[in-house]
Amino acid sequence: MRELSRPSADDVLLATDLHVGNVLRAQRAPWLMIDPKPFIGDRAYDATQHLLNCKRRLLTEPEATIGRFADLLEVEGERVRLWLIARTAAEPREVWSRDSMTLARVLAR
Repeated sequence: MRELSRPSADDVLLATDLHVGNVLRAQRAPWLMIDPKPFIGDRAYDATQHLLNCKRRLLTEPEATIGRFADLLEVEGERVRLWLIARTAAEPREVWSRDSMTLARVLAR
């Protein structure tokens, strides 16, 4: 987590809530991301929210799902996978569900 979150010259404004309801078709560019949060950081981090909203796909085809989305965002797939591990590990859980355990195993490979 420390290594991933180190400041970089490539850091950008993060949306942190990337899902289909926050992506609009736009005239000035093909897509417009709305509702960004005031955080600056690694572009690969933003993929985590969308991927966590696609949990079934992530569980059944983790590498392909992460790889495809990373390619679409033009970020490194391994960095997205590491952010997913960090993000899921940091979320509080009273009890780990079967899906949570499966996702942890899948991401840890």
